[in-house]
Order: sequence, then structure tokens, then C-alpha cells
Amino acid sequence: MRWHKRLLVAGVTGALALTASACAGGQVRGAGGTPQPQASSSGSPTTAAQANDGTFVYAPNLDVVTDWDPATSYSNEIIALSNIYEGLTRYNSESRKAEPRLATEWTSANGGKEWTFKLRQGVKFHSGATLDAEAAKKAIERTIEKKGGAAYIWDSVDKIEAVDAATLKFTLEYATPLDLVASSGYAAYIYDVDAVDADGKKDAGTGPYTIDSWQKGKETELTLKAFEGYWGGWKPEQYKKVAFRVTPEITTAWQLLQKGEVNFVQRLNPQLFEQAGMTPGVKTSRSPSFQNLLVLFNTASGPMKNVKIRQALQLAIDYDGLVGALKGSAQKASGLVPQGLLGHAGGMEPKMDLPRAQELLGEAGYGPDNPELKLSLTYAQGDEDQKLLVTLLSSALKRVNVNLQAKPMSWNAQWDLGKKQGQDIFVMYWYPDYPDAYSWFLNVFKSADKPQFNLSYLKDAQIDAKIDELPQLTATDQVNADQAYQDLQKKIIGEEAAAAVPYVQTYQRALTTDVSGYVDNPAYPNVVFFYDLTRAP
Repeated sequence: MRWHKRLLVAGVTGALALTASACAGGQVRGAGGTPQPQASSSGSPTTAAQANDGTFVYAPNLDVVTDWDPATSYSNEIIALSNIYEGLTRYNSESRKAEPRLATEWTSANGGKEWTFKLRQGVKFHSGATLDAEAAKKAIERTIEKKGGAAYIWDSVDKIEAVDAATLKFTLEYATPLDLVASSGYAAYIYDVDAVDADGKKDAGTGPYTIDSWQKGKETELTLKAFEGYWGGWKPEQYKKVAFRVTPEITTAWQLLQKGEVNFVQRLNPQLFEQAGMTPGVKTSRSPSFQNLLVLFNTASGPMKNVKIRQALQLAIDYDGLVGALKGSAQKASGLVPQGLLGHAGGMEPKMDLPRAQELLGEAGYGPDNPELKLSLTYAQGDEDQKLLVTLLSSALKRVNVNLQAKPMSWNAQWDLGKKQGQDIFVMYWYPDYPDAYSWFLNVFKSADKPQFNLSYLKDAQIDAKIDELPQLTATDQVNADQAYQDLQKKIIGEEAAAAVPYVQTYQRALTTDVSGYVDNPAYPNVVFFYDLTRAP
């Protein structure tokens, strides 16, 4: 589930004292946390007037674009690319089924090993080229060949055929729910292979929006504009322009929302979320997610190579205190797989047990009567939820003579260090590329010579073999697939102690009241489908 992932979508909620204090987030700030004027991609900061002229202003807490290539993109840019590109299908979180997008209908045969999609007619790429089966075939084949990001979602594909201009046929090596695969938030985009641009000057999609301007590092990093040739057409009340105004500090985002300078804040802390529900001009949205927090332990090097120390760390986390302090913005996790997905394991809720943690540390040669143990931890800069975890864990570990040296970092810096095994503990979020639990196991816990997201560095041939069985098992025998997922979670979290999973996020959004039509879809974390929205006159 993605390369980038899950960390770029850092949530921002309350501090331990549940104050609304601002935290550093990489932007130039003046006194009191107020943003200093900066040149935006359009030449000036987004204003309330701009927010009311048909521009929808989204305030992400992290930089938007890491990778412009629709084949390899695997990061926070999902919030933009999901509006620029489209797949054959899109997942409907209410019906829990894939629904038409660039494909209008589809059928499967041969026990799920053959899939035929009928393509929508009259669709144009932003480049001016026409979408047909050959173009779609080339896009998926290029994504497969690139072997980047979430390209693994197509691993079952043996052959793709353009039967005719409107018919795309897949022959698979093993049964796979390809309608769900085609709805993935990553690596499922259909694009004009001849128009891909890595510099963000243009795009190659079919979606309702196209790139207006992009200036990396600016406060208003990216603006999109309506693609007038979009197959769905346009109505006057829809948003014809979108701006992404990067706002790391949650208090600043809240101030901008109240002023009408932004229309959407992806995360508020519990205190501000409650306040938002009582603020004129602001409305809130709360919904469960498929996104959880992972605390990954370095199983390959350093002191945490000792499984007893890893087990001690699992027991030192105050899970109940953490979830309680987050006041409704998170629920306690049970295993790796969130509720609502095949493979969710009930009865695996973790519990803090500091006396037992001290015993395990003692068995490993550490603890109160032994030399101090120093452990390094990295987490997302500007993420108050993760900061709260670190605060609680640091306090608990001091009581057992463990010095936790925690460092907040920008995602790119944290990830670069993680790929070099440069820390003992790596904190990040994860969510599925498509609504299936497979990506937690394939991306985060399967062996790899060069780490990407498997930042516990776990290497276990038996675990790898069980992971490889999951896709076909899911497509052909869901009862046994569910059991296989549960067995793997007990092995990875219980026996190997490669990770701790404190909580699953509950999305808490805030919007201006003039926005209508917003629906949260957990299959596309933090994505706002702007085309589906309308604005008050």
C-alpha cells in the first residue's frame, strides 16, 4: 500500500493538555503562529476573496507533491492526483463496491481469472488525445513496467488485450478482485503515456481538473483548474478552481477557516473540533477510517534487534491514555487491519503493562538497576497526535531507565533516514491502496533488500510465503483468507513484536458552510473529490 504513504497524511490533533498550541511545521511564522505573507504559486497568498470566487481552498498540513508520475506516485499527492486522474472504477464506501468511472460496466469469468471492461465513450485526455482501449492498455502496462509505488496491485495480470476501441480484457495468472484493484488510489490511473511530465508543468489525465500552476515549497503550492473538456460536463455551481494552501500549524489552519480563506481543514484537534461545531460559518464531518498509526521497531540492528526489548516497548505504550486524550479522533486498534476490512482481528487490543515491560528489559540487561538504554525515534513534524504518543511513551520509559531520543522530522527526511536503518523506532500512518488489507503485509512486513516502507526491516521467509498467498486466497476462499490474515497478525505483532498499533484514526474535518456535497471516503484518505461539491452563490 504505498510507497509513500502513509505518512504523508499526518493527522493533527490535541496535545496532552489538550491545548490549542501551535507546533513548528516548516513554514515561516511570525509572532503568535501567524503565517508571514509568502508568494504563492499564483503570486500571492490565498485570500478570502479568492476562496469565494469559485476557488475551493484546501489546507493540507504537509507538502502536496512528491511525485508527479501517475505510474509511481505513492504519497501525499493523492489529494491532488485523484482529481486529475481517473481509474476504470472508483470504490463506493457506502455500498462497499466498485462503481463505474472510466469503465461503464465489467464482467468476470473463469473463476475470477478473466475480466472484461467496457470503456466510457467520448473521453478526452488533458493532452487532447482520445481515451480508447489501446490507450488504457498502454497506461497500465507502463505502470507495471515502472515497478514503482503500488504497481504490485497488477501482479496477477498475465495479459492485457484491447479487444476493440471500447473493450479492455485482462487475463490473470490467479483469481483477483480486479474491479477493486482498478479502484485503487495509487497505480490504477489511466493516462496518456505520451504526455507524462515529471516536472508538473502539465498532466496526462482524464479527470475534471488539470494543473494550473505548481511551485514547490510555496505556501500555496498547487492550483488546479477545470478541464473544460471533461466528459462529465460542468455546472455553474461547481468549483472551477482549486488551491492547496500548505498549513502545518493547526491553529493557523483554524484561523484561516474562520476567516473564509480556506474551505477545508483535514484534521482538527478535539478542542478545536468541538469549537468548530459551534462556530458560525463552519461545519464539521466525522467518519471512521482505514488509516492506523504504526510504531515500527528496528528488528535488524541496534538494541531492538532483541525481541524482548521490542516486547517491552509494546507494553510501555499507554494505549488507553492516548486514545482517551484524543477524545473521539481515534479508536483503539485491534491488530493491523482496521474494522471494516477482511482480516480484521478482534481480541488483539493492546494493553499497557509497565511492570512486565521492566521484567523484559531486565532479562535483556537493561532497566532501573542496569545501564541506561538509549533508543532513537522519528515521527512526523507538525503531527500533534504522534507528538502525544511520544510524550506519553517517553514519560513511561523514563520510569524503567530508558531514554527515548525522539526527533520530529519532515516526511522526506524521516523516510530517507528510515531507508538507511537510521533509527530504532519509526512512527508512521498506513492505509490501504484499495480496500483490502494486503498492502499492510506486502509493503510493511515482507522482506526487502532495500527498505521502502518495511521499516521494521523484518525478514522471515515463512511470513513472506504466507503473505504471497493472500491475494488468491482472498479471491477464492474468504473464510480461510480471513484466518490467514489473523494468523499473520499474531505472528508479526505477537511473536516477532515487529510493531505496535496504538489506534485507528477517526477523520474529523472542518469545512465552510457554503460547501455542499462533501462525503468522506476512507478508501481515498484525505482526498476531497472537488467535482462532487457545489458552492452557495
